[in-house]
Amino acid sequence: MKFLLIASYPDSLINFRGALLDALLESGFTVHVAAPNLDIGSCTREQLESKRLHVHNIPLARTSINPFADLKTLVVLWLLMLRIRPSYMLAYTIKPVIYGMLAAKLAGIKHRFALITGLGYAFQGECRSQRSFVRFFVKSLYFLSLRYAHKVLFQNPDDKALFYSVGILKSPTQSCVVNGSGVDIDKYVVSPLPTSPHFLLIARLLGDKGVREYIEAARRVRVIYPEAVFSLVGWIDDNPDAIAEEELAGWINENVVNYLGKMSDVRPAIVASSVYVLPSYREGTPRTVLEAMAMGRAIITTDAPGCRETVVDGDNGFLVPVKTVDELVRAMMLFIEEPGLADRMGARSRQIAEEKYDVHRVNAIMLQEMEI
Repeated sequence: MKFLLIASYPDSLINFRGALLDALLESGFTVHVAAPNLDIGSCTREQLESKRLHVHNIPLARTSINPFADLKTLVVLWLLMLRIRPSYMLAYTIKPVIYGMLAAKLAGIKHRFALITGLGYAFQGECRSQRSFVRFFVKSLYFLSLRYAHKVLFQNPDDKALFYSVGILKSPTQSCVVNGSGVDIDKYVVSPLPTSPHFLLIARLLGDKGVREYIEAARRVRVIYPEAVFSLVGWIDDNPDAIAEEELAGWINENVVNYLGKMSDVRPAIVASSVYVLPSYREGTPRTVLEAMAMGRAIITTDAPGCRETVVDGDNGFLVPVKTVDELVRAMMLFIEEPGLADRMGARSRQIAEEKYDVHRVNAIMLQEMEI
C-alpha cells in the first residue's frame, strides 16, 4: 500500500515527522511525501530520499492568499494523487490540510486524514482588518474541506472544541486528540544545568509567540539580576505577524538578549539553558517545550491552548497568563531566587516527557487512529 504525507515546511518532515515516516515504512507502506522547496539536489530532499521515501516538490505559498496560486496547489496535488494512487493520505498545517483534503476527495483516495497542529495567524489575536478577512477565509475553507476527512486529529482539546463551536466540524465528524508530535527521548537527553540563571526561548520571531513579552521581561529581570542570561533562537518569518528586522536589531544592540539565529539542532542551546520559556498566545502542542522537557528543563509557558497541556503549574514549571509581563517576570525571579527549583522541576519535566510525549507512543496512537 501507498501512503502520502503532505506538509508546508519541508524541514518538518524530518524534524517533526521523521519517526512517523519510519513507523510507516516499518509497517510495509511505500511512503510518498509532498512539500514545497524540495528541489532536486536540496539537502532536505536528499535526507528524505536516503530514508527510501518518494519525494514530490509541490507549489505551495504558505502565507499567500492569492486564489490563483492556491488553485494551482490544488490541481497539482490532485494530479499527483491520480498518478501515485495512495491508499492513505495525511496532511498537516493549514494549506496542506485544506487543499490536500479537497484533492484527495476529487482523486478518490480511500483513507483521508487531517492533523491540526495549531491554528496559526488567522485564529490568533484580535479579529480585525486583514486578520479578520483571513480568519473568515480560512474558516470557510476548513469547513469545505474537512467534511471529506475520515478523521481529524488535534494536538490539544481546546482546538478541537473550537472547531466544533464555530461550526467548522459537525458532530458526526470523527476526531481525536493526540499528544502533539512527540519527542525522541533517546535523542533529547538530560544534561546538567548551568551554574548561573540562563533563560531560553526558541520560536519563529512572531508577535504571537510572545517574543516581545520575553524581551520586556528580560529587561526588567536584568535590572535586578544583571548576571541572568536570556537567549533567543529563531528566525524572521514571512508571516504578517513577524517581528521586524529593525526591532530585532534594536534588541541585539541593547544587549538585552543573546540572539543565536536559526539552529538546525537546538540541543546545544537547551544544554546551555536552565529554564525554557515560551510566552505564546496559542499553540498546537509546542515541540520546543517537549524538547526542553526531555532534556530536563523547567518550563515557563502561558495558560493558553496547547501550552497549558505541557505544564503542571508548580510541578514542572509555571503557567502565566497570556500577554502578562509582570507574571512572566515573577516566574523568572523565582528560579533565580530559589536555588534548586530548576533542578527539581526539570527532573519532573523529563518524567512527564517519558510518560506522555515519547514520540514512539504518540505515533503508535496516531497509526491506531488511522486504523493502520
